[in-house]
Amino acid sequence: MAWKFFNRRKAVSFDDNRKAAQQAGGGVSLPVQDTRAAIEELSKVVKNDPEAVEIYLALGSLYRSQGEIERAIQIRNSLIVRPGLDREFKARAWFELGRDFRRAGFLDRAQRAFNEARALGHPANFILEEMARLAAERGDFEKAAESCGRLGLPLPQAHYLVRLAMDHFAEGESSQGNRALRHAVRAYPGVVEAWLEQMIQVYKSGNAAKVADILEEALQKVQPGIRFVLFEGLLHAADKAEQARQAAYGEETEWSRACKDAKLVKAVVPILEKQDPDVLLLYYGALFLLRVDDFEEARSWLEKTLVMLPDFWLARLELFELSRSDQTLTPFYKEQLEFFIARARRVRRFFCRHCGLKRDQLFFNCPRCRSWHSIAFRTDISE
Repeated sequence: MAWKFFNRRKAVSFDDNRKAAQQAGGGVSLPVQDTRAAIEELSKVVKNDPEAVEIYLALGSLYRSQGEIERAIQIRNSLIVRPGLDREFKARAWFELGRDFRRAGFLDRAQRAFNEARALGHPANFILEEMARLAAERGDFEKAAESCGRLGLPLPQAHYLVRLAMDHFAEGESSQGNRALRHAVRAYPGVVEAWLEQMIQVYKSGNAAKVADILEEALQKVQPGIRFVLFEGLLHAADKAEQARQAAYGEETEWSRACKDAKLVKAVVPILEKQDPDVLLLYYGALFLLRVDDFEEARSWLEKTLVMLPDFWLARLELFELSRSDQTLTPFYKEQLEFFIARARRVRRFFCRHCGLKRDQLFFNCPRCRSWHSIAFRTDISE
């Protein structure tokens, strides 16, 4: 197989997509801090100055961040019923109460609180953004996307359109699903989850050539730092198809027509060879090759990842696994080695670039800090 990774032109600039992602909203990275100590200090101040409304509001937010929702709600309610409280502060208290209720899962109460905040004049954009999140948590992704569009938040809008498309596909409404995906890409061309969902749907239909076409276009539109998501998601789909085939006992399932591994690898690997040198693309190329037992070619790709990044622990793990069959091991040593390799494979591979949250599953909106498309791959195990 021809190797072309180390003589490629520089890729297309993604500055516009990065700028759009930064303007998409949806999450602010929080500094690492001793929240518990901050709560204690604010509590002392509030105790000495019951009129410190700003501190009350901040204290409630700190309680919420720690998961102490009941205490946060108590603080908001104590402000709301306070006689003579300025209208602006009361509106903020209702707004924060709505966020507390949403965090606790009381979505109807959250909506009522936001309506009260709106009636008292709280900024409409903040209310609309919270309403979008409420709609998404209720599964009304069409309304969530519409709200984000009105707010001028293209990335969240596109994300919720993808969620809407996935609902359509689950209900057998393929045309509506594909339409929602087209709208998502139109709203935000770099929406990696839309490109991934398009590939998965085509993969399920058995059209490997179309998978390659979508992948090639997606690699031009998606921000370079998250392109690995396309390959991780496609490999995950291939694993699900294999599991479904084994469990189906000949019966028809949604995965029955999915591309066979040989066709998928034949379609994907040439696309990877066209790209500029990239550690993660090399690594995922090796994983695809391993699916068809092309061990020598996979070894070559993995070795090239280590030329570019010697500390890439997962590439070293795969190379070590490939060489195990050449080693003569005692039963005890083999048992211990298998134990440690199994544990290493369970290390969480992804993290949020903003808050450091670690996950072993793909995410598009950080569960902790709510940042969009902040997922990164842990190439260094110490990250």
